[in-house]
Amino acid sequence: MYDKGKIIAGLIIGMLIIMLPFWLNIGKTRKLPDPKLSEKAKLAEKCILPTDEMRSAHQVLLVEWRDLAVRDGERLYYSEYNQKKYEISLENTCMDCHSNKKEFCDECHNFAGVTGGSSPTCWNCHNEPKE
Repeated sequence: MYDKGKIIAGLIIGMLIIMLPFWLNIGKTRKLPDPKLSEKAKLAEKCILPTDEMRSAHQVLLVEWRDLAVRDGERLYYSEYNQKKYEISLENTCMDCHSNKKEFCDECHNFAGVTGGSSPTCWNCHNEPKE
């Protein structure tokens, strides 16, 4: 019981250290990306999958499409979300609506810090669209 002051001082110092990063970042939030849709995408109203799912898992769909097209020879994808068939093609399907790579793809990838081993490898095989 004689170390009550030291314990309280240690707790206060510990809390200050824990809270320091939060205090230093007050007012320094980053604006969420606002990817630009083409007119064709705006007219379509629905993508292949729901927007939230495309934001979080489009890379899974792209890998699935790659495997279906390149390895299995399948070229059509049926979307249960909007009851349509799509050509499995990055350039003719995805980039047809989302044609501006800099304002669409790069906007979110840069915000999320997608680099290194997790960086998109789409353009290793496909032609990067001209802006």
